[in-house]
Amino acid sequence: MRSQTAPPRVTVDGIVLVDGKVVGIRRRNEPFRGFPALPGGFVELGETTQAAVVREVEEETRLVTRVVRLVGVFSDPARDPRGHVISIVYELARVSGSTSAGSDAADVLLIDPRAVPRMAFDHEAILAVWARP
Repeated sequence: MRSQTAPPRVTVDGIVLVDGKVVGIRRRNEPFRGFPALPGGFVELGETTQAAVVREVEEETRLVTRVVRLVGVFSDPARDPRGHVISIVYELARVSGSTSAGSDAADVLLIDPRAVPRMAFDHEAILAVWARP
């Protein structure tokens, strides 16, 4: 008999531009500790994904944002070494605030979308989808 596995978990990631650059974080924790990543995290029980992405971006970067559009849903079971994690990715607009690292972020980065570094999870692929016309 096959063993039961946990159902997929749901996360959100946000793409915010500041001065033409993508706001990223340097991960404070494993997996991918020290790697650049998009700000984001797990959706809490009773929370919409739109509210979750605005909350997560503010917690990690101190930016207050609003959702502009859905970029996509990324569900490859191998995208996260912690298990099957589905990410819903939104583009956001900055409403207020200036960047500074918070919660799970060791640092806040501004990433040139034309020269994306190696990133945590599948965030390089996410940015490629976002950048397509």
